[in-house]
Amino acid sequence: MALEGVQLKATKEVEDFDIDDIDKILSQLTAEEIDELNGDFDPDNSFLPPSQRMKPQTSKDPTGPYKREKLLAFLEKKAKNEKDWEQMKPYVKETKGKVYERKEEPKAAIHEDETVQTEWDDILSEATEEELVDLAAVLGFHGMLNQTQYYASLESEDISHTGSFSGHAKAQALKMVPAEPPNNTDVEESIKQIKANDAKLKTLNLNNIKNISNERQTEIVEGLKTNTCLETLEMANVAMTDKVASVIPDVLKANKTLKVLSLESNFISGETLVEIVKAINENQVLQELRFANQKPEALGNKVEMKLLKLIEANTSLLRFGIHFEFPEPRVRIHDKIQNNNDLCKYSTDPRKR
Repeated sequence: MALEGVQLKATKEVEDFDIDDIDKILSQLTAEEIDELNGDFDPDNSFLPPSQRMKPQTSKDPTGPYKREKLLAFLEKKAKNEKDWEQMKPYVKETKGKVYERKEEPKAAIHEDETVQTEWDDILSEATEEELVDLAAVLGFHGMLNQTQYYASLESEDISHTGSFSGHAKAQALKMVPAEPPNNTDVEESIKQIKANDAKLKTLNLNNIKNISNERQTEIVEGLKTNTCLETLEMANVAMTDKVASVIPDVLKANKTLKVLSLESNFISGETLVEIVKAINENQVLQELRFANQKPEALGNKVEMKLLKLIEANTSLLRFGIHFEFPEPRVRIHDKIQNNNDLCKYSTDPRKR
């Protein structure tokens, strides 16, 4: 058979065949042999489309065009007309297992005799409010006292103004605290003083001033390059971003007078803070840096470990306001800052005190 010849030749190497020889062999096969040859394939070969991995299920010719809607309608109609399976056993509602019954809780005994008196009734009825409050505090009945009455009894103060004893468990009235006055610092005048190196300007407080533009903030920071008088700069909650904060490292490298820098409650990233601390380490002059409550709340372990190495190399920083997420940099930086304070306290150099 020609098919057996094809199978025999298939055992040889592919390079021994020529395309013309294969075409010649295939031309000698019948239609049945070609179908048998095409059926020899791997059904798990994912590179072949499903139509080529599946053998035809029937050899009948189609009776008409394929219409999906018509087929679904036929199947639905056929399913509705079919009779349901008969049940071998009629349905009967049954309860299996033990039925749960809720246990009745024992009722507390109620003493209806309210005329029982003790030897303490006359004493308690004649006691003043101050004596009742003191007695409740001694017996540990703190829930019967409000906070003001309790601490007044401990300090032996007059508690007649603390309210009625019957009004126990009332909180102490809140005290209204007046709002902080707005910061009225003249930004434009401050910039002129910084650029003029005014000796009177030792401290500049710009906290909570919202309308300082990025250009004005940059002028304030860059003015410190040539300023030799300003010692404290506070710019907390002024909406400072990395655009302005990225200028601070170059300024700190040139400035040797600034001792306190506050940048709390702004929008500065941790990487910019790392660059600021690097600049601090060059001159070792800045003594206090406050950087807490930035918009990126978590600095990340990578940034915190960088800060740890930089702070451990610093000998001038005495206060460092920032929140650390991980305990190792938090504890080690705390110990380093404490060590700097101890060295400053016992140093003989007056500049480091």
